[in-house]
Amino acid sequence: MTMLIERAHEMSVSRERLRRLLIANRSIVGELSLPAVLNRVVEVARDIAEATYAALGVLGNDGEVEQFVHLGMDPATVAAIGEPPKGRGVLGAVIQERAPIRIDRIVDDPRYSGFPAGHPTMRSFLGVPIRSKDAVFGNLYLADRVDGGAFTAEDEELVLALAATAGIAIENARLYEESRRRQEWLRASAEITRALFEPNEDDRDLLNRIADSVKRLADADIVTLVLPSPDPAVLQVAVARGIAEAELLGLKYPAERSLVSAAMESGEGILVDSVDALRGWHVHLQQHVPVGPLMTFPLIGSVGARGAIMVGRLRRRQPFDRADLAMAETFASHAAVALEFADARMDQQRIMVLQDRDRIARDLHDHVIQRIFATGLSVQSAAARIQDPSIRQRVEHSVQDLDDTIHQIRTSIFELRDSDAHQGLRSAVLHATDEVSSALGFRPMIRFSGPVDASVDRSLIKDVEAVVREGLTNVAKHAEASWASVSVESVRRQLIITIADNGLGIRDNRRRSGLANLRARAERRGGHLDMLVNKGQDDTDGGTRLRWTTPLPK
Repeated sequence: MTMLIERAHEMSVSRERLRRLLIANRSIVGELSLPAVLNRVVEVARDIAEATYAALGVLGNDGEVEQFVHLGMDPATVAAIGEPPKGRGVLGAVIQERAPIRIDRIVDDPRYSGFPAGHPTMRSFLGVPIRSKDAVFGNLYLADRVDGGAFTAEDEELVLALAATAGIAIENARLYEESRRRQEWLRASAEITRALFEPNEDDRDLLNRIADSVKRLADADIVTLVLPSPDPAVLQVAVARGIAEAELLGLKYPAERSLVSAAMESGEGILVDSVDALRGWHVHLQQHVPVGPLMTFPLIGSVGARGAIMVGRLRRRQPFDRADLAMAETFASHAAVALEFADARMDQQRIMVLQDRDRIARDLHDHVIQRIFATGLSVQSAAARIQDPSIRQRVEHSVQDLDDTIHQIRTSIFELRDSDAHQGLRSAVLHATDEVSSALGFRPMIRFSGPVDASVDRSLIKDVEAVVREGLTNVAKHAEASWASVSVESVRRQLIITIADNGLGIRDNRRRSGLANLRARAERRGGHLDMLVNKGQDDTDGGTRLRWTTPLPK
């Protein structure tokens, strides 16, 4: 009779445990948040197995435990233990065997590797894998039944049933989370697309918005957008958002053996679980950020990869997965469109500026110069009939001023019409003059004559710039002049630079080291340097005229 009563009691207890399992299964399957699912599974496993301790270890790509959810220990004990287990010893056996393991006494098992300092001593153990489709997502670990006994076969069956439900719930939660994240990526892509067509959207702001979106959606600590520099062997960080963004922005580094360069060349994204595992590859983020997991993916334009985005998380954070990379690559296509759209908009603006400059140059040539020239002829004709010599001389000077003005306007027309003028000799002369004008206290008159940009190489442009800068600097330091001019002429295959002023003239106590350098530059090219007394400028005698001459290549 006693045995029947005990058997009936056991059956009643089993039915109650099964009922609790069924109720828990419904609550687990209905949960869509992955963290909530994991916590609920641990709670139910502890309840139905009547265990003191319960834990769920989530496996990473390397097969080790990367996330550990547990119940049964107070915060002080957890703090004393330190880092969570990595999946060795008995826990590692469940990972390796991918099958349930039930042990009456943990310390007697040959796979036991000891408890860390501060860890409570545990007796019995039950470990069960949680499968998600064909892969093992993690493992359930239970220790110490509350009655002090060992775990039973019934406990194992109940926990296995829970693990099967947990696998389905975890897969559903992961699919829901992936769907939600994909919607966020698509929403951000739509926002970037709309921003492309906003007339006041600054290109730099747009790239920053792209980087900010990637950082937020990928749950990253640092995001950089890397583009090739003018030197094809060097890459440059064009945008940086996150940790150490100020230090990374503008950073230049060699493209050789760079992870970014590898992604650009292959046209495919790259996932790295830990930067520490890389050998022989350069990751620019490491210069300022202690990154661990990262991914990099190219920005594919109409003519290939234009750059790449690198996304990093700090060490010991969860690695990126294939779903992260796939969504990020889709988003990157919008970033590539943004870059191409920005280039097209810049080209359009440049064309509009060039058209406007061409119109201004045409108006100056067809109207302004012709009217000044006609006025000069009229004044010159009138000067011939003036009897007073002083008045006639002043009128003739005015005619000369009109002629100089025409030369200045022609120089401006050339600058307006030549889209590559900023790279030529004229631009170098104008740039050197602008640099010294503040020291002079006035802007020198500049005059070009002949095809001065024809057959001029880069080294000659540098010499000319040095001549103009040194000549005008001497005027500023020593001449005490109120007027100066720079003339650049191309005559009979010779380039002649003349710098004149109305200052104190040549003095013997001047240091001549700068002039010696200019003479050496001329002689090295087969030319020469002359210093002459300047006469007739602004009705004064004196002053200096520097004449630097060099033959032009045939």
